[in-house]
Amino acid sequence: MADRYAEILVVDLLGGIGDLLMLLPAIHGLARRNPYSRLRVLTHEPGAELARVDPAVTEVRTPRHGRPGAERAAVVEALAARRPDLAVTTTRYDGIPDLLLAAAARCVTDLWRGPPPDEPVGARYLRLLHAEGLLTRADLDARPRVHLPAAARAAGETSVGRLVAAADRPAAPPVVLVTDAGMAVKRWPDASWRTLAGRLAADGHPVLAVGAGDDPPGVPLPRGDLPTLAAQFAAVARRGGVVVGPDTGPLRLAAAAGAATVGLFGPTDARRYGVGGGVDLQGLPGCPHRRATAITEQPCWWEAHCPLDPTGPACLADLGVKLVTDAVRAATRQSSPVWRPPPG
Repeated sequence: MADRYAEILVVDLLGGIGDLLMLLPAIHGLARRNPYSRLRVLTHEPGAELARVDPAVTEVRTPRHGRPGAERAAVVEALAARRPDLAVTTTRYDGIPDLLLAAAARCVTDLWRGPPPDEPVGARYLRLLHAEGLLTRADLDARPRVHLPAAARAAGETSVGRLVAAADRPAAPPVVLVTDAGMAVKRWPDASWRTLAGRLAADGHPVLAVGAGDDPPGVPLPRGDLPTLAAQFAAVARRGGVVVGPDTGPLRLAAAAGAATVGLFGPTDARRYGVGGGVDLQGLPGCPHRRATAITEQPCWWEAHCPLDPTGPACLADLGVKLVTDAVRAATRQSSPVWRPPPG
């Protein structure tokens, strides 16, 4: 039996949407095991948008500004507002673990300890929290899932429905291309995106795009908040569609909304950072510079200066368009759409 707590504070201030999504099964597990608790989440925007509509979360807090020290100050404020019985954090910089240890009755402050290179980050979180007595075995297989409010779901269905209907006699499910990434080192070459889009369009797929610039390789999805984007991905899933993208938050959001995914992994190890549940393609698997458990120490990480190729990340260039096209085709064949057009 997992321990029970009345006041829970979960801190995820790593900065990315994907970071929060990888932690989401742990948040939901804590809520299930403590059904009468007040569960607060301290995280960054825009990921906070997902937590605000999540029934498992009682309150969402965010840093007040983007200047140095904002995250530490936000933790101090959260602790002053309510002293937690349990604090769990993925965040270890700026003395944040010490703040929690001094204020909370029970703390888990190192969810990164001793990671094996082939264990997914989210699964590692669950296993460590289970070992701490905070989750049960039933929680260990949980996957990230986002809550879709009715209004967002309706908006997503309407927008995707219109775009698919406007396509030139679509003969295959829609495919969404997530072309951007928060870091240059994770970006697949623009020419590869355009070639992929052309091949998919030739197959009859309506090709949509997220995060594209002024000249996107597909029809852009209407902009909205993250729950609306998740609902758009869910609408694509209902049509048997697929979302393709690099190791970035929107791809993880698509999977958490129920869409089939094809992930393009270069500098990050797909065994550890893969989306799971879809297809995770690893470029240049034998790269001698990849460090699965210490990615920020890789020479390419911060400036995308690849020691193997001065023109760009060799690992992503290794993912050829044919390989990705074949993976998308296979994924659309395996998807099981449940959406049907309304009568009349």
